Amino acid sequence: MRRAGKVARSTLLAVGRKIKAGISTAEIDSWVREDTAARGGRPSQLGYHGFPAAVCTSRNEVVCHGIPRPDVLLDSGDIVNVDVTTEFDGFHGDTSITFLVGEGSPEAKHVVCVAERAMMAGIAQVRDGARLGDIGAAIQALASREGCSVVRDYGGHGIGKKMHGDPHVSHFGKVNTGARLRAGMCITIEPMINLGGPETVVDKDGWTVRTRDGRWSAQFEHTVLVTREGCEVLTGEEC
Repeated sequence: MRRAGKVARSTLLAVGRKIKAGISTAEIDSWVREDTAARGGRPSQLGYHGFPAAVCTSRNEVVCHGIPRPDVLLDSGDIVNVDVTTEFDGFHGDTSITFLVGEGSPEAKHVVCVAERAMMAGIAQVRDGARLGDIGAAIQALASREGCSVVRDYGGHGIGKKMHGDPHVSHFGKVNTGARLRAGMCITIEPMINLGGPETVVDKDGWTVRTRDGRWSAQFEHTVLVTREGCEVLTGEEC
């Protein structure tokens, strides 16, 4: 899991360095395929339940599961989440970053900053014996203080030899509720934070999730190992 996490993170950071105004999200997909192969991995998302790409690229009001397309071009001021999952030696590493394209407006910077801080607030709750509700409550509290909302329709998940498994990790909740975390478990923490309301809609393609009100959304994600002392972020380093 450590190796898979580092490979996924390395691909994400390598691709992120190429993001600029004028590129298409299809180019991001091509870069992810090339970089993943060069590192000896396989894009976990490619073909998953029929998903047609190697990466999710979610721009502006797209919350998650955006399909890369040659006609979706990034403009200066946009934000785009790049969600990379890599299978390496039979295990999966899952991580994402929302990148600012160019300078970004104050609102864009705000939602990106809050999303990253929310993820870290959730990670700070992870330890042997903690409960899933502790993670969600910490994320929800931070987002609320910053005037943002938390998407409730999607969450994190268990991960290991399968890309998605139990438990479901909600990004909202109450302290001291939900299943207990145990040392050795691996989960993803990946809050989706909206400038507007938390409601979402799904496009006709069956994948692309957007905010119902059209306001922008940002997301960050790490794969986390529960330890006796706390946790280890498996997608926090680059090869």
